[in-house]
Amino acid sequence: MAAIIGVGAAKAITMAIAARPLRLKPYAATTALAFLSLHKSIFLPPSPFPSRRSFCAAALRTSGSRVEQFRKKLRVSEIKEGDGADVLGRDLVVQGWVRTLRLQSSVTFIEINDGSCLSNMQCVLNSEAEGYDQVESGLVTTGASVWVQGVLVKSQGSKQKVELKIGKSDPSFPIQKKRASREFLRTKAHLRPRTNTFGAVARVRNALAYATHKFFQENGFVWISSPIITASDCEGAGEQFCVTTLIPSSQDTTDSPVDVIPKKNDRLIDWSQDFFGKPAFLTVSGQLNAETYATALSDVYTFGPTFRAENSNTSRHLAEFWMIEPELAFADLNDDMACASAYLQFVIKYILDNCKEDMEFFDTWISKGIIARLSDVADKDVVQITYTEAIDLLSGANKKFEFPVKWGCDLQSEHERYITEEAYNGCPVIIRDYPKDIKAFYMRQNDDGKTVAAMDMLVPGIGELIGGSQREERLEYLEARLDELKLNKDAYWWYLDLRRYGSVPHAGFGLGFERLVQFATGMDNIRDVIPFPRTPGSAEF
Repeated sequence: MAAIIGVGAAKAITMAIAARPLRLKPYAATTALAFLSLHKSIFLPPSPFPSRRSFCAAALRTSGSRVEQFRKKLRVSEIKEGDGADVLGRDLVVQGWVRTLRLQSSVTFIEINDGSCLSNMQCVLNSEAEGYDQVESGLVTTGASVWVQGVLVKSQGSKQKVELKIGKSDPSFPIQKKRASREFLRTKAHLRPRTNTFGAVARVRNALAYATHKFFQENGFVWISSPIITASDCEGAGEQFCVTTLIPSSQDTTDSPVDVIPKKNDRLIDWSQDFFGKPAFLTVSGQLNAETYATALSDVYTFGPTFRAENSNTSRHLAEFWMIEPELAFADLNDDMACASAYLQFVIKYILDNCKEDMEFFDTWISKGIIARLSDVADKDVVQITYTEAIDLLSGANKKFEFPVKWGCDLQSEHERYITEEAYNGCPVIIRDYPKDIKAFYMRQNDDGKTVAAMDMLVPGIGELIGGSQREERLEYLEARLDELKLNKDAYWWYLDLRRYGSVPHAGFGLGFERLVQFATGMDNIRDVIPFPRTPGSAEF
C-alpha cells in the first residue's frame, strides 16, 4: 500500500513505506483492533535512530537461544524534534492508534498517535494503492492499533507499498472523533487515555513526578518507601480503611454473613485472630515513618499512595491519592517553608520548559491563561502571613463568605482562594502559626501556648496545596498532646522513642500529588488527573 506519513497536517515531512505484498489475515474474535504488522527485523541492529540505547540480555542458558537486544522505541515526539531533519532518509517504525480516519474520493487520511506527544502522524493513502479497498471497506477504524514501517522523506510523491495484515476493528469503539464529556469518559477510564486531554494530563503528571524526584535527589534527599499497611493513624482523625482477613476475600464469598467474624466473650471483634494479630489500616500518610529515617539520614522524602475513608463527593477529594512528604532534620518552620516554596517553583518551571505543547493545549482548551498564572507562581516571591493576620484580612474583606470567619476556625477553600487570588493577586501565599486545636498532635507548640508551628501554602484556583509543620521534638510536650486528644500512646510507642533517643528539631510537609497535577493542568475535577479515581461508591477498573 502506498502511503505518505507526516507530523501534523501542516508539516512537510513524509514517510515512504517499504514495498511488500498485501496479505489479509483476520484475527480471532478476541482481538478487537486492526493491526498493521511488520517484519521482526525492524527491531534488530543496526539501529535506525542514532540516539537509541541498547541493553543486552544477561544470563544465557547452554541449551537456550540468546535473548534479543532491547531497544528504545522511536516515538512521534522524537521524529517531530527539528521537523524530522535528524531522521530524514532513515528506515523507521512508528506504532500507535488511529485517532481519525477520513475517506475522500481519491485519498484516505489516517492520523496516528502513539501517546508520546499531542501531535498525530498523518498517513495519506491514495485510491490507486494496493490494498486501498481494505481500508475503504471499514476494516481499519478509529481506535485501531497500527505498526508502520517506512523511510522518512520530504517528497510527498512516494509510490512505495507496505505489507498489511489487517484484523477487524470493532466499529463500536466508544470514544469517537466528536468531543465527549469528562463525566462520560470517567465511565471509560480504560480508554480515556487515548483522548487528547487525558493523554496530555498523563504526560504532565509523568513530568511532575520526574521533576519531584529530580528536585529532592539534587538537593541531597533520600527516597524512603513508607508502608501501605499500618497500625497508626498519622492524622488522628480516624478516617482509615481497615485491612482484615476476618471477612472472606473471595469474590464468591463477599455475601457471607457477618457472623463469620470471630468475636470475644464481650462480643467485640477478636483481632488476635486477624492476619496481623491486631487492627491494621491503609495508611493515611507516610510522615511518621519518614520521620524515623530523617532522624538517621537527615533529609528524606516519601512519594507513594495514601488512603482516606472520607465520604466527600467533591471535585477536590479522592479516597486514594499519592502524597509527597519530605522530612528535614535539624530544621525549623522557616526551613520547611523555604523547601516547600523552592520545590513548587522548581516543578512548575520544569513542566513549563519541558511540556510546552501539552501546556499550550491546556491553555487553549482547558483553562485559558494557565501558562501565565503558572509563570507568576514560578517567578514571584512566596508571601507568608500568620493565621491571625489571615483572619484579620478576611474579616475586613468586602465580601460575604458562605462560612463565617473567626479566630479558631478552620479556613475553607473560599477563604484560601480569596487570599491568594484576590488579596495577593495570584501570588502563592503561606499561612503560618495556626491554632493548635485545629491541627494534628505532632505539630510543635509555639511559646504562646495557643498556636503551633504549622503552615499551609495556598495557590490560585486550588487553595491549600501544601501543608506542613515543624514537628514536636520534645517528649513531654508530645505525650501531653496525645493525652489531650485521647489518643492511645501505646500505638505510638515507636514514634515516642524517636524523642527519647537522639531527638532533633525537624520539619516537613505533605503535598497531594493529584492536587498539584490539577493545579498544573487547570482540570476542574481531581477525578480527571489520576488514571483510575477511587471515590465514595466507585471503585471500577
